[in-house]
Amino acid sequence: MLAQTFWKLVVADRTDFLDRLLDGLAAQGIRFCILGGQGVNAYVDPVVSLDLDVVIAIDQRHSVEEWVRREFQVEAFPHSLNISAPGSDLRVQIQLDPRYETFLARTIERDVLGRRLPVASLEDVLQGKVWAAGDPSRRASKRQKDLADIARLIETYPLLRSRVPADILSRLI
Repeated sequence: MLAQTFWKLVVADRTDFLDRLLDGLAAQGIRFCILGGQGVNAYVDPVVSLDLDVVIAIDQRHSVEEWVRREFQVEAFPHSLNISAPGSDLRVQIQLDPRYETFLARTIERDVLGRRLPVASLEDVLQGKVWAAGDPSRRASKRQKDLADIARLIETYPLLRSRVPADILSRLI
């Protein structure tokens, strides 16, 4: 079974939400990349997730926000837009935290969810997970998933271990 077909079944994406979102970003010339758990999945053996984290260029934020509000359901937070669509269990989070914008300059085309997409570099995916794991405002269950993703990355790419702060490494053991 193709990865994209499998993923659509898992997230019950009966409305082609992912395709409509990605095609819309491309049609509008929006600079973006994938990070988060799907970014991790692009570099190591994938695990199933209903989330897709996306970074967009800050200077394109307003045009993206206008477009997604016309096309999808949107919940705005200080550093993200959470996007959903009826008929799909997929949850998309557009990351607006300016720390992530530099990731766009170092994207790599990788297979994600059965498509070739721009993904943050391996080092940037790890950095995003380190920031998330160290964020005390995130739910504990989310931080545990971030730790698991960090562990998956450094098991596959041991040289990345030196990029992980000691307090986070100590939580992996």
